[in-house]
Amino acid sequence: MSVFTKTPGWLDWNQNPSKPHFQLPPGSVDAHCHVFGPGNQYPYAPERKYTPCDASRDQLFLLRDHLGFQRNVIVQATCHGKDNRALVNACLASSGKARGIATVGQDISDAELRELHAAGIRGVRFNFLKRLVDKVPREIYLDIANRIESLGWHVVVYFEADDLPDMVEFCQLISTNIVVDHMARPDVSRPADGPDFNRFIQFMSENEKVWCKVSCPERLSVTGSPAIDGQQNIYEDVIPFARRVVQTFPDRVLWGTDWPHPNLKSHMPDDGLLVNFIPQIAPTPALQKKLLVDNPMRLYWPEETRD
Repeated sequence: MSVFTKTPGWLDWNQNPSKPHFQLPPGSVDAHCHVFGPGNQYPYAPERKYTPCDASRDQLFLLRDHLGFQRNVIVQATCHGKDNRALVNACLASSGKARGIATVGQDISDAELRELHAAGIRGVRFNFLKRLVDKVPREIYLDIANRIESLGWHVVVYFEADDLPDMVEFCQLISTNIVVDHMARPDVSRPADGPDFNRFIQFMSENEKVWCKVSCPERLSVTGSPAIDGQQNIYEDVIPFARRVVQTFPDRVLWGTDWPHPNLKSHMPDDGLLVNFIPQIAPTPALQKKLLVDNPMRLYWPEETRD
């Protein structure tokens, strides 16, 4: 039992997700998910902006198997700050089936970075959402990015669409691969071929080191997932945005559940239905294999993909 009290109104993850109808390609990777605590073992950070429900490594692995994934990429949650112990523990307990994205400070030693690498960490995350983290000078982020390059790691950036102009110059200063979380949170009430999203497409077109997670339709959708005539229409307003990215950059896209879906306010998604969403954005078997197998394996398990 956690020793922490959840943020008022917090929505807990769905403990009875449906079994997906969509059969995932063999070797599929859930390339964006989290672990929270348990708080009595891995305390939440004093500087956190929210206190979640517990969501343990074992519960994540049960979901992985239930949905039909083979592997996970676990992203350090902001509620744990720079204390990566829960993340490291999950990676070590996964029998090589999980990689991690850590949050580190400028004061981390090279020896500590090597220890994280040995545990399965393969990147760092820079979060620019003011509601989730305190502002960090970009010079610190750039120093961290330079230091991790020798390990073969990459940088994950989380920002919103309105911040794209500022992020373009910042990303040009990073020499590693860069993975953008959740398509930089576009406004899906606007056209997918309109000027706003065109700027993001241009950003990826001009920067071959930039990858994109076409994840979290439940965060981006305005229409939601209503049931019509007994059928669940899943986040249809997000489909044209994610499909455009997948079809334009098939070798630089990733997908993840975002389990346990922190900070959602309107509803808690069914992870099985989220898996059923995948063929709507990657409509062919070839695109599905790139999105779910080839790309994450190349980025996170390159030693298993070399000839």
